[in-house]
Amino acid sequence: MSSGKGAKGSTVKVVIIGIILVCIVIGYYYYLSNKEKKDTDEVQKATAVQAALSYNFEKNYPPTPKEVVKLYGQITQCLHNETYTDEEFEKLALKIQNLYDEELIANKTRNQYFEDLKWDIKNVREQEIVISSYAAGASTDVEYYSMDGYSFAKIPCTFTMRKGTFLEVTDEIFLLRKDADGHWKIYGWTLDEEEEE
Repeated sequence: MSSGKGAKGSTVKVVIIGIILVCIVIGYYYYLSNKEKKDTDEVQKATAVQAALSYNFEKNYPPTPKEVVKLYGQITQCLHNETYTDEEFEKLALKIQNLYDEELIANKTRNQYFEDLKWDIKNVREQEIVISSYAAGASTDVEYYSMDGYSFAKIPCTFTMRKGTFLEVTDEIFLLRKDADGHWKIYGWTLDEEEEE
C-alpha cells in the first residue's frame, strides 16, 4: 500500500512540474511575442525626421527629376512641420543639399544657408502655416532640354499650405541639371508664371 501511495505522489509531482513547465514556456512565448511587437511598433513610430535623416543618397539617389522633387518636398515638409533639435536641423539642412546642384550650393556659405533656412522656417511657423501636402508633376509634365553642354529638366510641383482651416496652393517650377554622375540636381525654382499673372 505504501508503494501505491508513493506512486500517486510522484505522479502528482510530475503533473505539477509539467504544468509549471508549460506555464513557463507559455509565459516566455508571450514575453517574446510582446517584445517583438513592441520593437515593431517602435520602428513604425519612427518620426519623419528620423526617416529623412536615414535616407541614403549614395545607395538610393532618386533616379528621375520627379523623384528628386518629391524627396525635396518630403524633406521640406519635415523641416517646416516637425519638431527637431538644432543638431537634427543642421543634419536635415545638409541632407536636402544632396539634391542641390553645386552652383546652387555655392551661392551661399554654410552659415548663410543655415541662417536663411532658419529664418524662412521661423517666419512660416510664426504665421502658423504648415505644408499639408506637395505633389510633383507627372512624368509626362517634365520638359527636357540641353543647353551649354548640360542636360536640364523642368517640372512643376504644387505645395498646399494650411493655416487653420484655410488652404493656399502654390505652384512652383523646378529646374534640374544632370551632374557628372548622371544624377538630377535642383538648379533652382520659381513660382509658376501662370500663377503670378
